[in-house]
Amino acid sequence: MPEERAPAPSPPRVAARPGVRAGWLAALALMLAALNLRPAVTSVGPVLEEARAALGMSATAAGLLTAMPAVCFALVGFTASRLARRHGPDAVVLSGMGAIAAGIALRPLAPDGTVFVALSAVALAGIAVTNVLLPAVVKQRFPDRVGAVTGGYAMALNIGASTAAATTVPLAHRFGDWRIGLGAWALVAAVAVPAWIGLARDRVALAPSADPAPDAERPSLARSPTAWALAVYFGLQATAAYIVIGWLPQIYRDAGLSAETAGLLFAVTSVLGIPLSFALALVAGRLRRQGGVAVALGLFGLAGYAGLATAPAAAPWLWACLLGVANCSFPLALTMIGMRGRDGATVTRLSAFAQSTGYLISIPGPVLVGALYEHGGGWEAPLVLMAVLMVPQLAAGLLAGRDRQVG
Repeated sequence: MPEERAPAPSPPRVAARPGVRAGWLAALALMLAALNLRPAVTSVGPVLEEARAALGMSATAAGLLTAMPAVCFALVGFTASRLARRHGPDAVVLSGMGAIAAGIALRPLAPDGTVFVALSAVALAGIAVTNVLLPAVVKQRFPDRVGAVTGGYAMALNIGASTAAATTVPLAHRFGDWRIGLGAWALVAAVAVPAWIGLARDRVALAPSADPAPDAERPSLARSPTAWALAVYFGLQATAAYIVIGWLPQIYRDAGLSAETAGLLFAVTSVLGIPLSFALALVAGRLRRQGGVAVALGLFGLAGYAGLATAPAAAPWLWACLLGVANCSFPLALTMIGMRGRDGATVTRLSAFAQSTGYLISIPGPVLVGALYEHGGGWEAPLVLMAVLMVPQLAAGLLAGRDRQVG
């Protein structure tokens, strides 16, 4: 079993810290990358009806499109560690930004649904490797500020996701074409490319890995309890997030609320994540153990699901706020990944394992909830399932939050 131990005092750094200019460049590059980690996903739903009509896309193809993010994040994410070892994490993220820009720019020009799905996969592949490698870049560039910097880019990620969801349709209406509304987000990805070119060239300030051994010679993370705890925690929080994104408005509409009110309530859960992501990761990064934070977030989720199951229309804004707080388990998971690895190389491997395995774990949840809703005729059973899943999430958070490092 890989050695897991309380962190020892840090040895002297092999190389000097990045200078102020390099630090600002790294921070800017991280924020710009994070802005691009969700628009390729959240911009599609608002114009999916128009895209299907224009491309002759079947319902099956549209269903594949909605399932693709988690599958791509899982499967492509496993390759990120090897790519980063060969080319460096900064260079791989740079390639990821290029893939995101190309995929988003070209898919509105697709002649049919098959090509549209394939080009979406290109963008999602770029997101997948970037998802995995940003925690490693934070660990390398900001080893003493993991929580604060992770919180900053988690906040930027939420801003990008919310903005794309809210403004794609207005953009399409403004220019009279859904293709422009969808393809405009390629410009945001293109803006990130120069910063990552500069960062990929800035190798002087980084110390070499303390463990230059090839991945095959390192202890397997699949035998590490902490790595598995992180993977399970990441997967279950992703399950909850996807279900809230996909089904919360429908839950409120079925409770008798208007579509407009249901949309506003869903927006609350997203907007709350913008400031809370930063604050939560900042606090968690200063703690030696994050298990208590994971439990607190889980309790917010349990309260929200209980409210929705028993009286969804009685206090809908309260339930939305509770679930918005619970969804901040995402930046907590990223912070813990950055803190559990002893160096940048280990964080890269740990991030690839935890995120890719976690996204695989998350795939069945939204499908199962949909099946329970369709066959049960109500939301009681799906919400009970979500509450039950919160129990292993709490346990995994406690284990992942221990003051241990994976080597």
